[in-house]
Amino acid sequence: MDKELGTQDWKKFIKEIKTTFSDKTKIVDAKWRIEFFKQGKKNTVDFIIEFEVLVMKADTDELYAIFLLKKNVQPNIIKTILGYLPIAAPETLKEWKVAITSVR
Repeated sequence: MDKELGTQDWKKFIKEIKTTFSDKTKIVDAKWRIEFFKQGKKNTVDFIIEFEVLVMKADTDELYAIFLLKKNVQPNIIKTILGYLPIAAPETLKEWKVAITSVR
């Protein structure tokens, strides 16, 4: 009986190790992808949706996500938003996403 219990524990251990490293690999992959995820000619709304998914997968904090969003969205959109009056300028990630989709 001890032998069976040991085998089950070993299989459980192996499964947990694979799950742990698999999850970390997915996070690292998402972090790498979000760094280089440019809008290019993508529709703005489609870009924002894909960007949100990568932010969640990469477990990126809000300030860094805002930085990446400003870096990777079409420059003319960011230039327009930065021209807003300070009182209307977006501060949170949610506000930036709304501003970007409203500029189009």
